[in-house]
Amino acid sequence: MRSYDGQFSDNRPLKRTRAEKERQLKELKETLAGFKPHQSPTLRTSIIGKIKELMEELAAPPPPPRERRPSYPGSEFGAPRGPRRPRPTEG
Repeated sequence: MRSYDGQFSDNRPLKRTRAEKERQLKELKETLAGFKPHQSPTLRTSIIGKIKELMEELAAPPPPPRERRPSYPGSEFGAPRGPRRPRPTEG
């Protein structure tokens, strides 16, 4: 089956929130601690690398908040809005 442009299976990283990254870091540390001594060294180095990468991402300051769109009069949340276009009359 062919993929279409923009599909999640395209080779691009998933965007995770800070809380998801912290949860994943915790799970990876628990996994590494639960490894037996005879565990594959390649798997061990792979998990250690992912842990380091996540720790670097979490140590970086969060990005600045995005600017809000300019507010227009009457565009506040919860404010009643009129219809966008008149309804057709029946007749």
